[in-house]
Amino acid sequence: MLSDIAIAQQARLKPIADIAAELNLKPEEIELYGNYKAKVDLKALERLKDRPNGKLIYTTAITATPAGEGKTCTTIGLTQALGKLGKKAIAAIREPSLGPTFGVKGGAAGGGYAQVVPMEDINLHFTGDIHAVSTAHNLLAALLDNHIAKGNALNIDPKRIIFRRVMDMNDRQLRNIVIGLGGLGDGYVREAGFDISVASEIMAILCLAEDLQDLKERVGKILVAYTYDREPVYAKDLNAQGAIAVIMKDAIKPNLVQTLEGQPAFVHGGPFANIAHGNNSIVATRMGLKLADYVVTEGGFAADLGAEKFFNIVHGYSGIKPDVAVIVASIRALNMHGGVSREDVAKTNLSALKAGLTNLDKHIENVKKFGIPIVVAINQFPTDDQEELSLVEKHCESVGVYYAVSKVVAEGGKGGLEFARTVLEVLEKEENRFKPLYDWAEPIEKKLDILAKEIYGADGVVFAPKVKRSIRDLTKLGYGNLPICVAKTQHSISDNPALKGAPTGWTLTISDVRPSLGAGFLVCLAGDIMTMPGLPAKPAAEDVDIDQDGQITGLF
Repeated sequence: MLSDIAIAQQARLKPIADIAAELNLKPEEIELYGNYKAKVDLKALERLKDRPNGKLIYTTAITATPAGEGKTCTTIGLTQALGKLGKKAIAAIREPSLGPTFGVKGGAAGGGYAQVVPMEDINLHFTGDIHAVSTAHNLLAALLDNHIAKGNALNIDPKRIIFRRVMDMNDRQLRNIVIGLGGLGDGYVREAGFDISVASEIMAILCLAEDLQDLKERVGKILVAYTYDREPVYAKDLNAQGAIAVIMKDAIKPNLVQTLEGQPAFVHGGPFANIAHGNNSIVATRMGLKLADYVVTEGGFAADLGAEKFFNIVHGYSGIKPDVAVIVASIRALNMHGGVSREDVAKTNLSALKAGLTNLDKHIENVKKFGIPIVVAINQFPTDDQEELSLVEKHCESVGVYYAVSKVVAEGGKGGLEFARTVLEVLEKEENRFKPLYDWAEPIEKKLDILAKEIYGADGVVFAPKVKRSIRDLTKLGYGNLPICVAKTQHSISDNPALKGAPTGWTLTISDVRPSLGAGFLVCLAGDIMTMPGLPAKPAAEDVDIDQDGQITGLF
């Protein structure tokens, strides 16, 4: 099969104005970024507010492995298959970050014949949203340090600054740095550090805000530091929220593109699910639900990460409920969870496959706890043996879930027709009894204990001493009633990336708590999790190039 970029470059795209017209968007409600990208003004959402919502199909997956699961491909391919069945469907996914694009993971525009296009633009600078997030975030950091350097009227303790800087690139050298070196005019010396832009609280605010005014108010609530008297200092104390809202005025508008087969797709917001809440924007999903009969969205990584955070955080702020959950699994990934090395995942190994099914079972169990009907999508690779596929199908029958083989990567929408029909059958037959897993009013420790035991399969939680102090201080300030956003490895249900399958007999370790008060949740770091990734030994950037005619190569 051709490479992803070759397939995308051969596609014949519709003008994005035609895609918008098919959605019954008015010309004045779209802002064109060339012929094939557009932003949609939030005035459209106001116009459509009384229209009934379509159905929300939420795509998640088993625990991530280097062998590949295919969650984004499945999301896009399902949208294409629904289109082939004559259904009005929209995909709603997150924007790719340049960090993984030039690192090891690759982009986030799908793959094979299940992609959103123009894929080069989407995977690179796109419409500038992530750059806006980075600029807005670093403006706040600059205002904070400038305030201290110019007299410090707020009495901020430089040792108690908690707001770091960000950039949209993997750069381990910037995790922990010293700033302010030089002369008297170069500021004051202190320790600092960078996170990747998609971990920015402003990115989370972009995805959770209802409109620009809500975004501005949330920005004002960002906790940036404490005073010498240990009083909190917020972004609003620095008068930062107005300028940041100006920077974000276009970024908050959802981006409209299309699939390879011409179905509309919103690509908006880019938080990682292992270090942030991992779901696309509320405004994009809400707009999709007003414009189409079916919206297919996805959460980052597995059901213990993006899905859990959608069900417990995004739903709490938006009221949006998924109507069905798709759990994506591949034979290759299940083999890895059964103990097979990456080099041997394509070899038939039924005993390893059976062992790896424990990981799928745990994610099925987790999603069932939220009361949502489930379809398991078996993402087929060319190396899959029929005996392997039959084993997984029979296992799904034995645990009482719907399933379908998906061939969307190789065949596009045509390869997802059986899968799409199964999803439609579940939407028609099965009752949705959605409910969040915990009450936000529970104490912070109790909410973490529920997640540890119910979602991750741990025996309990242990806290580093500084975490206990942070929890005590945050509760005293009145923030104990916020939902929890656990930042942990994506490579295991546990906090140890080496543990595959569905590990038991372990304890979740919380190493730090970072309040994201503007976003409206508490980020609890579990195990040895990094909020600034590093590049691999051979970064993908080494294979990316462009010729004299502007033809890009090496992007997947």
